[in-house]
Amino acid sequence: MSLSPAPRIQVLLVDDHAVVRMGFRLLLQTTPDIQVIGEADSGEHAIELYPALRPDVVVMDLTMPGMGGIEAVKRILAFDREALILALSAHEDVSHPRRILKAGAAGYLSKRGAAEALTQAIRDVMAGRIVIDPLIAQRLQADDADAGAPLVERLSEREFEAFLGLAKGQTVAQLAEAMQLSSSTVGTYLYNIKQKLGLQNQAEITLLAVREGLIEP
Repeated sequence: MSLSPAPRIQVLLVDDHAVVRMGFRLLLQTTPDIQVIGEADSGEHAIELYPALRPDVVVMDLTMPGMGGIEAVKRILAFDREALILALSAHEDVSHPRRILKAGAAGYLSKRGAAEALTQAIRDVMAGRIVIDPLIAQRLQADDADAGAPLVERLSEREFEAFLGLAKGQTVAQLAEAMQLSSSTVGTYLYNIKQKLGLQNQAEITLLAVREGLIEP
């Protein structure tokens, strides 16, 4: 009697860039044990698709317009605490992986090396292992050895998202549109950021983000 083939790992891809999703889909299509069963272009879309598709693993970009990846991770896990979510990001600082792993993600990969590591990371996450990009893991260990946590750890998730946008030069109006919030709400975030971090203006926000490796100078 011939044995039935092992079931393929079913994956939901979440990224706001269609070209990135296509690249990952093409990569995973060549892998016999992994199947892409759906794609989402936002955190909101991922939350809509997850209950219907029930993927084995969600591959989630962190930086997306609207809700963003970190909040989407929290909401999917609130719906299904057993959900397996592998986060991808172009950021290689320590704040992003700390926040996403604290939110409950099963792994964190840098997009710069994801093409080579993604398939194995999906398998590892499916097998119950926590996956962290090796370079990021080294930075996390080095950061743990330091006396103090980064200043930006004082910010809530949405404040942190607003902080990054402001650091990159976005206006309150632009951030409000990107985050799908009112300008008054983003203005409150700006006030809280300044108060919590002891900053006076947007230039100081940018300088802090550069110093902590959150954006490139």
